[in-house]
Amino acid sequence: MARYPIYQFYAELDDYKPKIWRRFQVTDNVTVARLGYIIQVLFEMTASHLMAIEVPQSENFSANWQSRYPNMSEDTYQKNIANYNTVLRYEIPDDDLELFENPYRKKQVADATQIRIRHAVYEPNDMLNFSYDFGDNWWVSLTLEKVFSDKDLPGGELPRVLEGAGFGIVEDVGGVGGLERLAKAFKKKKGPDYEQFSEWLGIEDFDVTAFDIDDMNFRLKKIPRIYKQSYEDGFIPTQKSIDLIERKYLPKKS
Repeated sequence: MARYPIYQFYAELDDYKPKIWRRFQVTDNVTVARLGYIIQVLFEMTASHLMAIEVPQSENFSANWQSRYPNMSEDTYQKNIANYNTVLRYEIPDDDLELFENPYRKKQVADATQIRIRHAVYEPNDMLNFSYDFGDNWWVSLTLEKVFSDKDLPGGELPRVLEGAGFGIVEDVGGVGGLERLAKAFKKKKGPDYEQFSEWLGIEDFDVTAFDIDDMNFRLKKIPRIYKQSYEDGFIPTQKSIDLIERKYLPKKS
């Protein structure tokens, strides 16, 4: 059974239409870093770039306290919110990434591998923002929908995705704008953009709206471990792991 409380999140890729989104569950004892690996799997990211998770602490605090104490005085509110930074940023220490504080957003940086998510977000409606590939600048917005226990749910079933829509990102496509161009090109199936993207990816068909929940749940049980080894342990993925990430287990037409 699931020994720990379960966090249910709603996650959506920022700024892309039609929406690419997921509703998924994890136990509250996973690290912030592992949550990042899970998000990567959910949105077709391949651990090829740096990542970070930001928690807008003051926004979360404000929403929670105003909901709990609607009659709280302004002085009391200001005294309590003063203990919270505007944004707490979780990163994985890396030689290519200098830990920093941004004075404009009052960011405080913490090690994502050392913090459990139950210590980062606590209440339903708390928000997080996941950042991946600081060049293409992908962002995924997350909302903690509910926290609950389920003694009948086997722990091995988590993490799991409950529903979703859309494929996810394409690595190195140029961010949201590039993904929009790619989707348009494969919908038309002709023209210079189509020829360029088709040759680059080595495929003739691509459906950005596709989402296979069974395959995604299979991947959630396998791939986060590979990403941890890459980010935290410095291991180079084996060919077997690469084949798994690239879905070599599926028929070629898939």
